[in-house]
Amino acid sequence: MVTLAALTTLRLGGRARRLVEANSVDEVVAAVATADRNAEPLLVIGGGSNLVVADAGFDGTVLRVASRGVSVEELGGHVRMAVAAGEPWDDLVARCVADGLAGVECLSGIPGLIGATPIQNVGAYGQELADTVASVRAYDRDTRAIVDLRPENCEFSYRSSVFKRSDRYVVLNVTLELRRSPTGRPPRYAELAGRLDLEANERAPLSELREAVLALRREKGMVVDPADQESVSAGSFFTNPILSAGCFAALELRVQERSGDGIHLPSWAETEGRVKTSAARLIEHAGFGRGYGRGRVGISRKHTLALVNRGGATTAELLDLAREVRDGVRAAFGITLEPEPTLVGVEL
Repeated sequence: MVTLAALTTLRLGGRARRLVEANSVDEVVAAVATADRNAEPLLVIGGGSNLVVADAGFDGTVLRVASRGVSVEELGGHVRMAVAAGEPWDDLVARCVADGLAGVECLSGIPGLIGATPIQNVGAYGQELADTVASVRAYDRDTRAIVDLRPENCEFSYRSSVFKRSDRYVVLNVTLELRRSPTGRPPRYAELAGRLDLEANERAPLSELREAVLALRREKGMVVDPADQESVSAGSFFTNPILSAGCFAALELRVQERSGDGIHLPSWAETEGRVKTSAARLIEHAGFGRGYGRGRVGISRKHTLALVNRGGATTAELLDLAREVRDGVRAAFGITLEPEPTLVGVEL
């Protein structure tokens, strides 16, 4: 048996009955098919950066995807890049930036493997994977066949997709379409534009965008670093709420009543007139500041959205803290924060 804590960035989780490492598409498909044929529970993992696993572990097969390979197709001013699910994500971003391929530079520093990125529709600083995905190749456990899903079939939304909402598909390969350009698009987030001292609609070289994003993420403990205890987390634990314009206006009034006039929540326009706002600010205004916690778990001292294992913690302790924060925000503002990581064997 293997301890799952060793395979996750949170360093939490009990034992699995069996661990299988797959180094090719054929090995991934064979492992999934074998587990399904034997009616055995299956947990597919990559870098373990977005998992919260029960202290009781996982009574089944854990399939660790380690397939490698990148192929490139030139399309004039664009490049189509097919990437195996086991390739490290940030290594790929670094390669794209070095090769002058724009579209993923603001996703620098996100931990994990390429196969996990469409599941969460990973995003940061105004970019998300859905912006560049051309197709996702996956094993369909229902039909027992390999399928290629176009973006519209992936049902991408904020930090979600068809791959997250169901365990029907196992990602084998992701194909990205990237622009040949020495610069990225103007940053959508003021924090990033300010770091680069950019005016509105001004562009920056890809390398400068990448370094600025990495610096911002390091300051927040969001780059996995063995020397940084504040990075022993699953990244952002809660997603940012997306509200109707009316609900957002009412929320801002409640925040002002609690925290004082002149307080304005960050907001970003979404589709259908909706507004995305900051879960981190809501947590702070509800009374949970950076460093809050008890004993072996706490809110990161660098970033309010990260819950960290300070050493020797249990998943139960982490979830108790997560519930306290969620319930505190709901009591203060009537908003229920939703967890971003995948919860295995536990519920919030």
